[in-house]
Parts: sequence; structure tokens; C-alpha cells
Amino acid sequence: MNRVLAAIKKEFLQFSRDKMLILLILFTYSAEIVLCTYALDFDVSNLRMVVYDQDKSQTSQILIERFISSEYFGKTFFVVDENEVNRLLDKGEADIGIIIPQDFSESISEGRTADIQAVFSGTNSNTANIARNYAISIINGFSLDEFVEFAGMKGLSITNIPNIEPEIRIWYNSELEFRYFMAISMIVVAGILIGIVHIAATMVREKESGTIDQLIVTPLRKYEIILSKVVPTMTVGLLALIPSLLIAIWFRVPIRGSVPLFFFTSAIALFSSMGIGAYISTVSSNLQQALLIAFFVLFPLMFLSGTLVPIESMPASLQYLSYLSPVRYYMEITLGIFLKGNGLTILWPKLISLFAFGVILFSFSLYRLGKKMYV
Repeated sequence: MNRVLAAIKKEFLQFSRDKMLILLILFTYSAEIVLCTYALDFDVSNLRMVVYDQDKSQTSQILIERFISSEYFGKTFFVVDENEVNRLLDKGEADIGIIIPQDFSESISEGRTADIQAVFSGTNSNTANIARNYAISIINGFSLDEFVEFAGMKGLSITNIPNIEPEIRIWYNSELEFRYFMAISMIVVAGILIGIVHIAATMVREKESGTIDQLIVTPLRKYEIILSKVVPTMTVGLLALIPSLLIAIWFRVPIRGSVPLFFFTSAIALFSSMGIGAYISTVSSNLQQALLIAFFVLFPLMFLSGTLVPIESMPASLQYLSYLSPVRYYMEITLGIFLKGNGLTILWPKLISLFAFGVILFSFSLYRLGKKMYV
């Protein structure tokens, strides 16, 4: 019994000395739970809407106000050209487009069926499906109110009155196949994971085996040693995309954009994630610690990237925080290439953001590496 108690005491002492493990446990059971509770909300809200109102009547304004005043729709763009609707949907700045024809109010006032076009971005099929139901519900409610009023004025029975016929179109993923979005999400997460874990594990393993001293006495310069670590990770990360693409094709995920552009973008994403991995290697003393920290970092980045739930549905503070996640930029770029067929003319702002993120992360990591390992 005494030996068992002594062993238990030793375990407690070892645990109390491992500050990183204590921090990890505290974070996992506190901040991460709070973060996930806020972020993992599958209700869709704050949908961004673009409206092209050709009728510009009081009736059309009432319908638009119903969308805006609902809890589901947030930022609204008003445009005067249908091409603007297409442009905002292509750039991912709007989730739904509402196009009201010129004869909208006239049709309603005369008791005829009125058409309205609602266009959805199907890049996230779950969001598009829910948004479609919201839009149909709002339009049906408006239709009922308007024609009940019309029937009352004309003395008609409400069973024989016409209604508004919404014309629903889903762009980019017209079948609303959720597996498209999920497959792309997993490719993005896997790419980032490889970039972080591979370089962190490689560099920490040098510490564990003691070969770091041998590297230092070689004629290699510091940046050459770093480069020798980066190149294999970049190569492994890009080669690992090939089976991922084959799996995507097997799931019939459309690849409408340029495959070389996807690989180029992935190289920049790997560059960003390697900056995180290199930094992790400077604060880890063994492989287990590096892997734990890598997962500890990856999950918040993933939750804040839109790979699980729409960013627009998160609280405003988390939406701003999501700009610090390189996974967000990589995810938006990959969705654009795969489902929308976007090219550099549309994707360049996100690509520059991703690259800038990588430069900052890697510069900071190299500074830390120079101080901790090679000086």
C-alpha cells in the first residue's frame, strides 16, 4: 500500500511540474469549451443579402423590409444592376440575391401571380438549404398577407386568390450536396494539419535525439538548416494533396477552377502553417508535447475558419477573430476554385492575405528558432 501511495504521489509531483500540460488542460476545459459553444451553432444567421429592386414600389419595399427585419439576415447590399448581384455572389460577399421584377407591385395590385427571383450561393450546401427555407417562409408570409388584403378589398374567397411564385436558384452546388463542402473542408484541414505537425515533429525530433548539436557544427548556415526542414514538409504537403483530389473526384466534387492554381494556393497555405509548426517546435521539448500543442492550436483555427459552421453565424467578436485564422483564407480560396471556378482576378485579395499571414508567422518563428535552437 505504501508503495502505491508513493507512486501516486510521484505522479502528482510530475504533473505539477509540467506547466505546459496544466495549461493545455485548463485551456481545453475552459476557453476551448466557451469558444466551441459560441462557434458551433448550426442555426444560420446574419446572412448577407444583395437586393436588385427593379420595381422600387412601396410593396417591394415592404417585402425587402421583411427580409431585413428577420433575425436571419444581416448586412444588405442594394444594387442597380443584375451583374452586381452576380459579382457579389462570385466574390463570396453575399449569400443570397433577391431580384424583384418591374411589374411586381402591379401584378399584386391586379391579383395576378407575381414572380420574384432568389439566388443562393451553394458553396456551403447546409447554409444555402437553410437560407432557402428562410426565404420561402418570408415570401410565403408576405404573399399570404398581401393577397388576403386583396381578397378582402375585392370580396373574393382566399381559397381562389393567386400568390407570389418565388423562382429559387442555387448556384455553384445546385443539388445542395453537403459532401462537396465537407470534402473540401477536410482537404483544407488536412493540408494545414500536415504543415503544422510535420515541421514541428521534424524539428523537435532533432532535440530529442540530440542531433541538433551535430547539425550546428556542420558547415551549413542557419537558413540552410531551416530550408532543409521546410522543403521536405512542402513536398510532402503538396504530394499529399494528390490522393485528396482523387478522393474529391471520387465523391464527384466539381473542380471548376484551375488545378495548378489550387496547388499554388496550397503551397502558400503550407508556408503559413509551417510558420505555426516551427513556432510550436520552439516551445516543445519532446514530440508528444509538440503534437499536443499542434492539435491544441489547430482546433480553434479550424472552428474559426468556416469549415464547420458559417462565420456569419458566429458572434461579431468571433467573426473578427476569424481573420487571424489562415485556415479561413485557404478555405474561402479553395471553395472558390472548386465550386465557383474563380481565378486570380477574384481570389488575389485572399491570396495576399494568406501569404502575408505566412510571412509574419514564419518571420516570428525563425526569430524564435534562432534564439532557442541555433544560437
